[in-house]
Amino acid sequence: MLWNPILLSLKLALITTIILFAISIPLSYWLSKSSSKLKPILEAIIALPLVLPPTVLGFYLLLAFSPQSSLGTWVHSWFGMDLLFSFPGLVIGSCLYSLPFMVQPLQSGFLSIPKSLMEAARLMDKDFFTVLFRVLLPNMKSAVLSGLILTFAHTMGEFGVVLMIGGNIPNQTKVASIAIYDEVESLNYALANQYAMILVALSFVTLLVVYTFNGGYFKQQSR
Repeated sequence: MLWNPILLSLKLALITTIILFAISIPLSYWLSKSSSKLKPILEAIIALPLVLPPTVLGFYLLLAFSPQSSLGTWVHSWFGMDLLFSFPGLVIGSCLYSLPFMVQPLQSGFLSIPKSLMEAARLMDKDFFTVLFRVLLPNMKSAVLSGLILTFAHTMGEFGVVLMIGGNIPNQTKVASIAIYDEVESLNYALANQYAMILVALSFVTLLVVYTFNGGYFKQQSR
């Protein structure tokens, strides 16, 4: 059995999760505190991947990443690389596709922080980053864990978006979900089953961790 697609999926999921965690902390904090009229619009844009067919998002990313597009031309001229059918392109597409799975749990976590705790931290005259890492994040561990694990698991299972913008290039864009599709097309059901079972096991373990730690995001949503 070839392990490269599994390892590539793990690499993609790990990088995507790290990037989205860094991006989503300030974004989620702003969404939890803001009363701007633009907030519902931004929330709707972030949540679009939850309702859009992956092929729709993949199609527009395919157009955006094309060497003929403005973005594709700019990236090639400045960084000397193409986003289409490349691992960096997969990372960008995965970040866009998995964004709500990180933002929404973190936003719920920030909303769950008591105002009295925030006021006490401000009275101590601490800077924002000290308050964030020593007060806020430690008091919303289940939300942070949920965001990290759900984003990781969702990225591991991507198919439509990665197929549209990454294709099926071994050792570059052929992740586990694409490998399953490829083996099924070749009628190699035994190898497809091995890939599928590994993804099932990884997905089960990640969800088990979420539910073990107080149900994480799902428990907060039911309150």
